[in-house]
Amino acid sequence: MAEAERIIGTPDRGETQPEQADEPARGDGTAGAPAGATPLGGVRGPRRIAVLLAVAAFAYALDLVSKMIVVAHLEHRAPIEIVGSYLQFEVVRNAGAAFGIGEALTVVFTIIAGTVIVVIARIARKLYSVPWAIALGLLLGGAFGNLTDRIFRSPGVFRGAVVDFIAPKHFAVFNLADSAIVCGGILIVILSFRGLDPDGTIHKD
Repeated sequence: MAEAERIIGTPDRGETQPEQADEPARGDGTAGAPAGATPLGGVRGPRRIAVLLAVAAFAYALDLVSKMIVVAHLEHRAPIEIVGSYLQFEVVRNAGAAFGIGEALTVVFTIIAGTVIVVIARIARKLYSVPWAIALGLLLGGAFGNLTDRIFRSPGVFRGAVVDFIAPKHFAVFNLADSAIVCGGILIVILSFRGLDPDGTIHKD
């Protein structure tokens, strides 16, 4: 009987079948991804913090330089017409939020700006999406731009008035920091509706 088993190739009882090799770890960023989510383009790239910082630095520098120029050359002077009466440059000191909202809450808006910066710093730890990096960079640069005014401009620290100078007809006066914040916020809304998360995954609902 034993000889017959040897001839027909029956495995010995002591032998074990080779186990299936473990699935290799995936380096495409999908490991641990939530159900229904896939990385953008199928591959998770490096963190996009450099993009975020570059966009933030550009937005901040543009806002800072523009305010220095208009304060030096336009403050206490007649408005300059850019597109007739529809768009003018006119320096206005704003103690409130964007577009002149809440002038009695300067300290509150200063705290809010600082909170926004902290939240962006926390999100940046899991940032792998270029569009999100651009959006957060715009928010960060704009927040820093107006926060700089609130800290260093009169009448005092955390109570400083923000310099606004872009004055469209029948609209509030604003600055480039406000524009960066609004554009960043709109981009975040669009990305959220499209299901793209900061970590680069796309939710397919």
